[in-house]
Amino acid sequence: MTDALKRLSEEGVAIWLDDLSRKRITSGNLAELIDQQHVVGVTTNPTIFQKAISSGDGYEQQVSDLAARKVTVEEAIRMITTADVRDAADILRPVFDATDGQDGRVSIEVDPRLAHNTKATVAEAKQLAWLVDRPNTLIKIPATEAGLPAISEVIGLGISVNVTLIFSLERYGKVMDAYLTGLEKAKERGLDLSLIRSVASFFVSRVDTEIDRRLNDLGTDEAKALRGRSAVANARLAYQAYEEVFSSDRWQALESAGARKQRPLWASTGVKDPAYKDTLYVVDLVAPNTVNTMPEATLLAVEDHGDVTGDTVTGSYEQARADLDAVEALGISYDDVVQVLEDEGVEKFEASWNDLLKSTQAELERLAPSEG
Repeated sequence: MTDALKRLSEEGVAIWLDDLSRKRITSGNLAELIDQQHVVGVTTNPTIFQKAISSGDGYEQQVSDLAARKVTVEEAIRMITTADVRDAADILRPVFDATDGQDGRVSIEVDPRLAHNTKATVAEAKQLAWLVDRPNTLIKIPATEAGLPAISEVIGLGISVNVTLIFSLERYGKVMDAYLTGLEKAKERGLDLSLIRSVASFFVSRVDTEIDRRLNDLGTDEAKALRGRSAVANARLAYQAYEEVFSSDRWQALESAGARKQRPLWASTGVKDPAYKDTLYVVDLVAPNTVNTMPEATLLAVEDHGDVTGDTVTGSYEQARADLDAVEALGISYDDVVQVLEDEGVEKFEASWNDLLKSTQAELERLAPSEG
């Protein structure tokens, strides 16, 4: 057992749990993680909800009630997921209050089938914010091309946003611009900018998974030597971009009006290749004013044997750029990799959502009261 989680917090890394279920809420497990493992936030996504609800643990009574009301499957899913998010937000409310709104937040994602529809994404975000009705909620919007103007509009309405599925440095730059544009809209509307928060979820492990696969296909010693370096390099360069944007004149004008920085959030931090240390995407991405959202297995691994010695990001940019350039020099297109990852990310969440629709529909039918 180490003090790694405590050290992470001291270094300015907010520890969020990348998981949620009703059992985790009702058993007291979430409260325990907050009290003992320094967890100060929760993220969810369609895959997490699909696994939680499909397990059926703790959901039967609500599903039975929804079946009796003959609600649609889409409405049932929203009632179930927003109930979990609302309860988790209430458990985290003391953290939210103690950190002046910085942490203690729970994220819920818009329907992934809307990822390429700006207008529908905005409407869904407004509906989710209304349904959950908690100040410590973040509405997750994917960083697709259609998502960017939606982010600006939702932020401009005073709704806090978790921008998800960011893979490329170019897209991340557009995400930060969308956030600033949203803040400028909110300012024009006379909203209190200090109440608007945002994180930008930069996905990590999947970058190594895709690039390593291509390096393995090349099979040369030079290619093999670059395995496991691209994801951390990509994230470190994202942090460099964050530092530049949030020291600009444009940002300083907003900050003077009460705005808060959009923190980089390291997502997809569970290590998928057993050849790498299972704490890689945590201990190698320690930097001030960041969030690391971890599946429970990664959280416990860091607690058990994580080696957190301080900031491992600032000052690493030259090597990070060299690592990505070396991959590109072997003929592996960075632009192609990140586009593939974005497309796959949207497709995977859509698939999980469709599986959730099917399994919830089956439960509604099973628990529907007999006529008469």
